[in-house]
Amino acid sequence: MRQELGYKEKSGQFTKFGEWYADRVQDPQFRNGAWCDMFLAWAANKAGISEYVGEFAWTPSHAAWFIKQGAWTQKPEPGALVFFDWSGGGSYKGVDHVGVVERVEGTKIHTIEANVDRVWLKRKTRETDKVVGYGVPRIVKERAERDEIRSTERPFVPVPRAEAPPSSPLDVLGTPPALLAAMVLVILVLSLRVTGRRRGSHRRLPWPWHSPFTRKPAEPPPGPKVPSPRNPLAPDRERPRAAAGRTPAPRDRTTPPA
Repeated sequence: MRQELGYKEKSGQFTKFGEWYADRVQDPQFRNGAWCDMFLAWAANKAGISEYVGEFAWTPSHAAWFIKQGAWTQKPEPGALVFFDWSGGGSYKGVDHVGVVERVEGTKIHTIEANVDRVWLKRKTRETDKVVGYGVPRIVKERAERDEIRSTERPFVPVPRAEAPPSSPLDVLGTPPALLAAMVLVILVLSLRVTGRRRGSHRRLPWPWHSPFTRKPAEPPPGPKVPSPRNPLAPDRERPRAAAGRTPAPRDRTTPPA
C-alpha cells in the first residue's frame, strides 16, 4: 500500500485500481469511477486479506458490511478503515469517503487515502469531527476464526431411544416390586408349613408342668403294704385241696412206664 503513495489518476479519471475492479466485477463503468474504495479493495486483495477488509466501490455499502460483521466502532486504531461524511452526518448512509488509519495521535488520525485533493493517493492528517465510524478488519478476522472453530466442533447427537413395545398386564410380573412381593409370599408359605409340622410333633408334659431345668419334688418313701380288705361278695377262688389220706406216688422220670 505504501508503495503506491504518490500515485495520480490519469485523464478521464482512469486509474489502474478502477481497471482492476472493473475486470473483477465484469463492469467497465468502474474504470473511470471514484477510486478511494476501489484502491482499498485492490490493496486488500494483494495482501490476501480481502475476506476481512471487503471489496467495494461504493462507500455506504462498505460501511454497512462492517456493521453487519459486528466490526463497526467509534474508536480509531491502526489498520482500521475510517469513513467520512463531509456534511458531518452520523449515519453510514451518508458516507462520502474512506481511507485507512495509519496511526492515532490524540484527537487526530493519520491516514492513507486515495482520490484526495482531486487526483492523488497520499497521506492525510484528519480531525475526527467528520468521521462517521471505523470498520475494523481485525474484529472481522477474530469473529471468522471463532466461527471456524465452532464449525469444526462435533455437535452433540443424542442416541435415538428404541421404542418400547406395547405394554400388557403381564409385564408387571417382571418388575422389581412384583419379584420382591413374590419372594416374601414364598417365604411366608414355607414358614407356615414348617411351623405346622413342628406343632403336630410336640410332646405335652403331664400336669403339673415343670421346666426341664427345675428339680422335681422328692417322692415320699414307700410304706408297709396293707392287705386290702376282702370283698365278701367275691367268689372263693382257693385251690382245691387234695383228697385226705391219698398221697400221689412219685414218678420215676428215668424209667418209662410199663
